Amino acid sequence: MKEHYYDKLLNIKTREEQQGFHKSLHYHRYEPTPYSGLEELFREFEVKSSDRVVDFGCGKGRLNFYIHHFFHASVVGIEMSEELYERALANQSSYLKKTKERPDKLHFLCCLAEEYPIDPEDNCFYFFNPFSIQVFRKVINNILLSAEQYTRDVALILYYPSEDYIYYLENYTAFEWEKEIPVPYVYSHNQNERFLIYRLKS
Repeated sequence: MKEHYYDKLLNIKTREEQQGFHKSLHYHRYEPTPYSGLEELFREFEVKSSDRVVDFGCGKGRLNFYIHHFFHASVVGIEMSEELYERALANQSSYLKKTKERPDKLHFLCCLAEEYPIDPEDNCFYFFNPFSIQVFRKVINNILLSAEQYTRDVALILYYPSEDYIYYLENYTAFEWEKEIPVPYVYSHNQNERFLIYRLKS
């Protein structure tokens, strides 16, 4: 029900999952974060209008439009699939047409996650298990180098987090675990249905 409600509210189409698998084992299939999960996440995780959130593996842009609409923050969607990137741009056009929101805080880029140049304004990064631990390590290293060069607090949000991601962050980086946000009803059946928040303090 919520899937249909929010897509209609935002005038976007994000409900279908990607068919098939990517030819590289390092990049996982697109699947949107359930809106019920986003509701729960943002009950406990504050997003300010001054934030700039980067979604790695953004697909058709669901998270980006949700944050932009409800919190008026800047959002950047990184997507390697040209097909999904084109769908995100089509959603952007229909979203802006209906909501009359300003487009200057809404960006999509078609590139590999590890090749995205971290912007000094980027301070929150979202991962729905989009790629292998090898790619994740490269991306986290890019984030840490940027935070060292342009000192700021940084937050990571992991949805459906892999044990490899967790182990790497907690044993090889300066990021510190802050909280776990379980998704109600489904977490009791599947303990991967949760968000983990990590912070890097400046």
